[in-house]
Amino acid sequence: MTTTDTPTARIRTFHPRRGRMSDRQRDALTRLWPAYGLQIAALDGPCDPTALFGRRAPLVLEIGSGMGDATAAMAAADRDRHYLAVEVHTPGIANLLELVERHGLDNVRVAEGDALDLVRAMPEGCLDAVHVYFPDPWPKTRHHKRRIIAPAHVALLRSRLAPGGTLHCATDWAEYAGSMRETLTADPELVDVHGGYAPRPAHRPVTKFERRALTAGREVFDLIHRRR
Repeated sequence: MTTTDTPTARIRTFHPRRGRMSDRQRDALTRLWPAYGLQIAALDGPCDPTALFGRRAPLVLEIGSGMGDATAAMAAADRDRHYLAVEVHTPGIANLLELVERHGLDNVRVAEGDALDLVRAMPEGCLDAVHVYFPDPWPKTRHHKRRIIAPAHVALLRSRLAPGGTLHCATDWAEYAGSMRETLTADPELVDVHGGYAPRPAHRPVTKFERRALTAGREVFDLIHRRR
């Protein structure tokens, strides 16, 4: 049994989310989805990143882009790399599409659905970086199996990183941070760049979740590991 077909790999790691959209968001989704969107459930075969963007460039996978503000800011400051953002919250997808249009971000594409299904469809070694910022911590012990930073999921994500590519995680849940660190360190093909929690990288914008955590007095933990 391989990494991509273990029972753990098939457990849903997210809450399906729809939510109400403003007229502005609904208009952005209708107009821009055909050009910038990817429906993961509709994939029939491998996902070719070069075909998706129409050109070849280093690719960053953003898992859980939320309302898209951080993704848009990073993509705007990093035009030489492509950003593929995965989200299940429809208003967030629409908001990111609007930001893509507003800032002329031709290096961004937006995917809806299960990020792990998308990763399974991608070729090995195709990613320059994977960002997992403030994923659902699934705090109840019986739900820990749903966490995205789990051994089988990390092995899958790492297999899609090019040698030297980075897996960057951030969370404001101290217990989850410890679990992340243990899981990432246990992968023999990943190297801990900072030998523990990383200083907050300047390239990672402050997200809504981070502001909320800081206001509540919670510490934010960054972990950056590189594929050998």
